[in-house]
Amino acid sequence: MALDTNLELISSLLQALVIALLVFRKIYKKLPLFSSYQVWLLLAYGASAAVASHYPLYYQRIFVVASLIDAAFMFCVLVELSMAVLSPLRSALPRWTVFAVAALIAVAFAVIWPFAKPAGFNALQPLSQIQVHLETTTAVLRILFFLALAGCSQWLSLGWRDRELQIGTGLGFYSFVTLSVTLLHMNLGTSNHDALQTYHMLDQVAVGGYILSLLYWAISFAQKVPERREFTPQMEGFLLALAGNARSARMALNSSSQEFSSKSKRD
Repeated sequence: MALDTNLELISSLLQALVIALLVFRKIYKKLPLFSSYQVWLLLAYGASAAVASHYPLYYQRIFVVASLIDAAFMFCVLVELSMAVLSPLRSALPRWTVFAVAALIAVAFAVIWPFAKPAGFNALQPLSQIQVHLETTTAVLRILFFLALAGCSQWLSLGWRDRELQIGTGLGFYSFVTLSVTLLHMNLGTSNHDALQTYHMLDQVAVGGYILSLLYWAISFAQKVPERREFTPQMEGFLLALAGNARSARMALNSSSQEFSSKSKRD
């Protein structure tokens, strides 16, 4: 229990430090949703501890609701990070780009959802199924987001000192830890005392992984970063051409729709 208390204390202190650095470095102005998400996590963590001690019968239901809010929050954070990555071209991109990015992330979420069912999933209670399904899907989505950022970093003119990649790295690392813990949980079960001990130890590993992500963010946010580099000419041309083609397709669709409507009225 002493280790649990220490882990909770360290994670809360680091969370508060990260929030303070987001304000001090004025990162919250560029990434308000991510900054709000950190505040939400700090408040939700404290509230969940209070609920567990005072209302243990309702804990799982409240935790599932919190998981739904967390997943929706994370979706918005990923959209915000994506738009921040595109910031060098933001003024040249059409206004509906943010909706296109949101749709792309939503499609990725929908593709992952049917497969995010670890072994033993069907044996869980309905509320536990919702929780595990959400956590697994969002963890995979965050990992894929990080891999996409890291893999395309050269084209996107991103370096490890850029905030977007720093945040993506922290999210990706923690998601990899939590996904691994979830898979081990499902294979392990809680059939005996030894299994319960190992199960709880894995929970501690997950908290430790989050602490490492918070520590990485704290160290990264404590440092000043250079101005964001412009995209390479090739990448800039590709993105603008992509936006232009999408705009042309939309205009063609509107034009055909108007022609069809006019023809219908004449007929």
